[in-house]
Amino acid sequence: MLFPRMNPGEFYALPQSPQTFKQLLMVGGIDKYFQLVKCFRDEDLRADRQPEFTQIDCEMSFVEIKDIQQTFEGLIKYLFKQVKGVELGDIPVMSYAEAMAQYGSDKPDTRFDMKFVELNDVTQGKGFNVFDNAELVVGICAPEGANYSRKQIDALTDFVKRPQVGAKGLVYIKYNKDGSFKSSVDNFYSQEDLQAIAAKCKANKGDLILVLSGDVNPTRSALNELRLKMGSDLSLRDSNIFKVLWVVDFPLLEWDEESKRFHAMHHPFTSPKQEDMELLDTAPGTVRANAYDMVINGVEVGGGSIRIHDRDTQSLMFKHLGFTQEEAKEQFGFLMQAFEYGAPPHGGIAFGFDRLCALFGGSESIRDYIAFPKNNAGRDVMIDSPSHISQEQLDELQLKLK
Repeated sequence: MLFPRMNPGEFYALPQSPQTFKQLLMVGGIDKYFQLVKCFRDEDLRADRQPEFTQIDCEMSFVEIKDIQQTFEGLIKYLFKQVKGVELGDIPVMSYAEAMAQYGSDKPDTRFDMKFVELNDVTQGKGFNVFDNAELVVGICAPEGANYSRKQIDALTDFVKRPQVGAKGLVYIKYNKDGSFKSSVDNFYSQEDLQAIAAKCKANKGDLILVLSGDVNPTRSALNELRLKMGSDLSLRDSNIFKVLWVVDFPLLEWDEESKRFHAMHHPFTSPKQEDMELLDTAPGTVRANAYDMVINGVEVGGGSIRIHDRDTQSLMFKHLGFTQEEAKEQFGFLMQAFEYGAPPHGGIAFGFDRLCALFGGSESIRDYIAFPKNNAGRDVMIDSPSHISQEQLDELQLKLK
């Protein structure tokens, strides 16, 4: 929080988005708005996040998704040509559902294949309870991995069982060069059964099949981590190769178990797809959003959406997010009032400048491209900040600590 001296007891929230202000510009008749701006947000830190970052941002009126994609494809192709001497071809589009089913991630690294293969139909009903009782049985095929030693496979098992990954175990199937199979489930599956699994995975002799099972979402998430590790271990994630794609049709809402309610996956002002509107009341979790991300080598470099531009739809969105009418009016009454005067269809996108720089430089961390970055704990080690403040400063800001 930031505390303004002139307004005791009132705060600015650091995660506060400029989204609504950009939308007000569209309502006010400014049809295109671009900014290159330094941002500061109080959010969790990862290798590709910092409290302070630089954003390439836009909002445009009378646009559809294809218009924004075309504009920023032009930008990204120009940057790659000028900075890296790389000519990008056509940029493919992948749905969120496809990305999750094939890669277990909404920002898939498509520099290498190793797509997910669902194996329920060829693994269940064989007496192996771990698979029989699973909602999803899914595997990947690592090329030329059959020569992995038992020690290496044990290390992979330990990797997926780490709390950060969350799997309970790992099943392996080696497709040996002589055409035979060796697996960790030989007691339950015959050579013919393993051949059927290998065929489903389109495995070749010499490949290694790795299989996880469990509930759909956590299993896909864990297999994504394993896939990325295998890609690195097999030297398939070349920092000199760039694979760009758009991921579209994200869920509009996601359920939060802790609060027992839906939250906006992007933000509350993202418009639902028109053909899904009728599902808001009956199956809100299935509604797709007019949202889109640009992903490069498994990194989300930009994201945006077509916005809600009418009061009724925005009110409906607030309702499904658990806002009372009073809360919606108190927090966003200015926007709702602006919509009463008529708002053009509009949308936008924001790119992370620091993430692009890290990609161009072959780094996995944006800290390498930010002057005086914060560490993993969000601290500035140069000036040892944040720090405790004196009673005199507390009195000046009219704050009391418990």
